[in-house]
Amino acid sequence: MFYAINWFLSLALLALWSVACWGAHAVTVWVVSNAGALAGGSAVTDAVLVPGWLKAWIPPQLMDQWEAVLSSLGPMVQASLDAMPALAGGVTFLAWALWGVGAIVLVAFAVGIHILIGLVKRHGGGTGSPGNTKEALAR
Repeated sequence: MFYAINWFLSLALLALWSVACWGAHAVTVWVVSNAGALAGGSAVTDAVLVPGWLKAWIPPQLMDQWEAVLSSLGPMVQASLDAMPALAGGVTFLAWALWGVGAIVLVAFAVGIHILIGLVKRHGGGTGSPGNTKEALAR
């Protein structure tokens, strides 16, 4: 009975792990594939909005330098966003590798519990009394 409970729970955990990895993979591939579109193009990367309440406290020279830095970083950010869809294949490999490691850990844990149940049953956890077990082994 304990063997069946062990393997049922282990396989249920493996199914949950598989669904979690599949969902995370699907969301990650969607985000990576649409990174440029989600960012809104180069107009978004060229301007990072500073809240109005903060602009009142920032000197105008510092704001000019901030805008210059952002305008020089805009093309680099846009190039990296345009390159993101090429990483979708790497995300798939990473998802499979992560799923495989998790599955191996779960199966190893289930086998360990299986062995532990067998050891407990063999060393006094069985239905017979210890005297009857020793006599049965001696025959």
